[in-house]
Amino acid sequence: MTGIRVENLSKSYRRGRLGGTVKALDGVSLEVAPGEALGIIGPNGAGKTTFLGCLLGFLTPDSGRVTIDGHEPDDLTIRARTGYLPERLVMDRWMSGRRFLRYHHALAQLPEAQRESDAEAALARVGLDADAAARPIRKYSRGMLQRIGLAQALLGAPRYVFLDEPASGVDPAGVVLFRRLLGELNLQGVTMVLNSHHLDQVERVCDRVAFVRGGRVEAIETIAAGAQHARGVRVRWVTGRGAAAEALGAAAQRAGATLVNHDGAGASYTVADDAGAARLVAELVRAGVEVAEFTAEESRLERLFMEPEAPPRAPDSAYMPPGMAEGGQ
Repeated sequence: MTGIRVENLSKSYRRGRLGGTVKALDGVSLEVAPGEALGIIGPNGAGKTTFLGCLLGFLTPDSGRVTIDGHEPDDLTIRARTGYLPERLVMDRWMSGRRFLRYHHALAQLPEAQRESDAEAALARVGLDADAAARPIRKYSRGMLQRIGLAQALLGAPRYVFLDEPASGVDPAGVVLFRRLLGELNLQGVTMVLNSHHLDQVERVCDRVAFVRGGRVEAIETIAAGAQHARGVRVRWVTGRGAAAEALGAAAQRAGATLVNHDGAGASYTVADDAGAARLVAELVRAGVEVAEFTAEESRLERLFMEPEAPPRAPDSAYMPPGMAEGGQ
């Protein structure tokens, strides 16, 4: 098992009547280890959908190469190990959810003897009950479509799973369910590539995150390594169990943090990194503050969107060909 290897990947599109070309991917290189969960984030028009299209073998790059376990991504041995949930779901809407899963089970040439039980297990796994399973897909809500799409993507226990905005239109209960399912896949050693605008979801699920802008990977964050950047945090204490401003400030000073402001319910601080956050909590507790909640005021990934864009090496890549538009990505 060699995982996913991307080498100097470039892809351009014609501008149509405007003439010339637009570079959607510009020399992208990275690797995804077997069993790793890689998040892909970035602004609209960054090239994320084009990148996923190349990883899946739907698009042919102008230069560079993608290999999965040493094979081309459209090799049938790789196809058999791959699950994919697109952002824009196109389904046979006259089918019921149950029939849809049975149909795709057959298309995947999975054992017929297990078709019924596998379909029912997949429905239960994504939280679709018997009534939803019997209902025509055309009557599904957006969230239900995402659920049935994920169920289909996971048929046959794929070893590689590609997810394009999986929680789009899903209610809070569905978001929690999806997060749990993705966590289970990660524990099972499934290799995942997740494209999402839900940065908190990406942080909780992924091992590393690639920030894409202008067709290039500008940064790769390793989530498990801990944040090494200054950020704001919010402390909430038990009602009526706070501390005087002097004590809050002194605790911050001892921890190497900065007290920004405070009120009757809590206080805001700036810390240098994860270690600074841990020191701050310890100093507050030592000062007698009964800390009830300690949270980041912004996702650690948000800072990537705020940093200046690298000097462009190609024209703006906002244009995408029909059928591959970035849309809400």
